[in-house]
Amino acid sequence: MARNPSPKKRIEELRAQISHHNEQYYGTDAPEISDAEYDLLLRELRDLEAQHPELADEQSPSESVGAAAITTFDPVVHRVPMTSLDNAMDESELRAWGERVAKGLDGQPVRFVCELKIDGLAISIRYENGVLVQAATRGDGETGEDVTHNIRTIGQIPLRLPVDAPEVLEVRGEVYMPINAFQQFKADKERENEQRIAQGKKPEAVPANPRNAGAGSLRQKDPSVTKSRNLAFFAYQLGETQGMPALASHHDTLNYLKQLGFPINPEHKLVNTLEQAEAFCANAEANRHNLDYEIDGAVVKLDDLAQREQLGFTSRAPRWAIAVKFAPEERN
Repeated sequence: MARNPSPKKRIEELRAQISHHNEQYYGTDAPEISDAEYDLLLRELRDLEAQHPELADEQSPSESVGAAAITTFDPVVHRVPMTSLDNAMDESELRAWGERVAKGLDGQPVRFVCELKIDGLAISIRYENGVLVQAATRGDGETGEDVTHNIRTIGQIPLRLPVDAPEVLEVRGEVYMPINAFQQFKADKERENEQRIAQGKKPEAVPANPRNAGAGSLRQKDPSVTKSRNLAFFAYQLGETQGMPALASHHDTLNYLKQLGFPINPEHKLVNTLEQAEAFCANAEANRHNLDYEIDGAVVKLDDLAQREQLGFTSRAPRWAIAVKFAPEERN
């Protein structure tokens, strides 16, 4: 009978596996396992590291956001790190997070903003004196890739802001490929492959889902190719700012971004209790296939920005937000 590996050996195995899958997902846009399978590996690693703190390693993938940026595009160092989110796999874990928030805030009244978790590519877009000057992927959270020229081709993203815009404004959000655009892209690619095969050429890979297609489209060397892919964007957060008006809450931030001309996902909701947040997540999961974009969960965030400051961050994620992951499904 095969013996179970020692904790040290299993941790080493998990770190190697997760690092490999990070590179496939974030680096080459060619994931080999589902998000659910990845989450299980990461959770097992974090549990083992918590049980065996003597085996802790700052370089462990449990402490990082994604994969290091590949060298296709110039590297961009994020002035404010682009952190990831901790996950809740069910209602009990969402409630446990809510209890930690309440404890960290000494029982202060709280409100939450609930948002859909778009299955796309996280992007940071920097404006200086109202002009778009740089856009970068998240990469490993510290350093991403410069995709400025390609971001400029996405019609929803303003190239210039109103005259009263802040001196520096870093807008963060998700670039994604709408499902109808993906279906058209996939059909076109399959027709091209039929022609290639008829000509005795090797067919090109066809992306398996909108997330892969969108990420690959954003990394094209020719911006005109990116433009032809009909990518879209939702803004949901701010990074570095200078000269910003005073904002007290996250929903104020979303409204401000909308006023500046950024597309905001209309499905977000301000709620007063965690029970209402649970209801939002359940409704979003039940209606996930009624959207023209892929989602793989919902995000629950503290609304009050001062309370966020009070809670702060762990080494890899904010304590004031959590991603509620949905069960993996195939779209009909």
